[in-house]
Amino acid sequence: MFTAEEFQILCSDEIRSAIEGNIDRNPTDIALDKRIPHAAIVATQVKNLQKARTKLPSYFAARAIVPTLAYEQSSSEECAERKDLQGESVLDLTCGLGVDTLALSKRFKRVVTIERNEGVAAVARENFRRLGASNIEVVCSSAEEYIANCTDHFDWCFSDPDRRGSKGEKLVRLEDCSPNVVALMPKLREIADKVGIKCSPLFDVDEAFRLFGECSVECVSLGGEAKEVNIYIDGSASQLKAVAIGLGEFSCSVDARNTAKWSARPSDLSHYRYITLPDVALQHSRMVAVAFEGKCDVWSNNGIALSTEKPEGVLGRIFAIEAIYEVDSAFKRVMKGAKAEIYRRDFPLSNSEICKRFRCSEGGSERWCFTRIGERLIAIKF
Repeated sequence: MFTAEEFQILCSDEIRSAIEGNIDRNPTDIALDKRIPHAAIVATQVKNLQKARTKLPSYFAARAIVPTLAYEQSSSEECAERKDLQGESVLDLTCGLGVDTLALSKRFKRVVTIERNEGVAAVARENFRRLGASNIEVVCSSAEEYIANCTDHFDWCFSDPDRRGSKGEKLVRLEDCSPNVVALMPKLREIADKVGIKCSPLFDVDEAFRLFGECSVECVSLGGEAKEVNIYIDGSASQLKAVAIGLGEFSCSVDARNTAKWSARPSDLSHYRYITLPDVALQHSRMVAVAFEGKCDVWSNNGIALSTEKPEGVLGRIFAIEAIYEVDSAFKRVMKGAKAEIYRRDFPLSNSEICKRFRCSEGGSERWCFTRIGERLIAIKF
């Protein structure tokens, strides 16, 4: 638990100097160094700052205060800065470490952010000062209490509801998270023109349209890993977007996605020369078919795409195919003894079961994708 006493210690010039002087040392060595005042606290902060160097570069550069739990629950700056919200004023209902709040402060003249925990609110205020974000007002209150008494009006209201239950369990349904933005939505629409909600990367995109009707939904990935699902209730027509940070994005209407046609299942696979592994953001938004139409053949939203020509402008990793095999009794001779990086798409066996059955192992330089096309089980070396 991050205490008020620890906060005061971390704000002192002596400890800030100790952190700066030991920023590149091993945290374990720092904790055991009797010359350093409050060595355990310094060691923890150095450890968290070192981890934040890539995920939160601005916080690292400013030597911000980074409590362990707040760091673990924070967004990356790359994800926070790409949200397409802007205007004169914004209300952020869920400050936390303030990574999303900081990004919003660069696109709005006035930012009001709510944090129910006084200790976390104090950390946020100090960090915003160190980061030079002078247009952020931190209010210590519950979101529900602030909204009930709010007389201001904002261009946007943003929320990243707490997705941890009272026992630490992960929550996915928005109605179970805190604050409950579904229940609060009527009041939110009174105090803000537009509403943005950040959800778990596991959140079902179609649930957003059930809960809110007309809205835009985007799935965001970074480095091939799903990071978040964002809902924007801004008066625009319903739309889906897949965003792979650093690679590109694809968007379409919900109708276009729902009417997209899957490719016919071929009897002969020998003419295919390229395999594309769709980005996870595209998969999660269920837009693989419409995104790859006319560029690749695809048979499953969670599957793979094959093509005769190298596709251009698709969200996914593209590889040249070395060979395609039917997974049958004779296939054991092909894989026996191989050391491979294994990808599975709609395949009935786990990686460990594949290795056991075909007498291969994971971790080598070969790449194999195991998938299903109709009733056929296929293995692709690439």
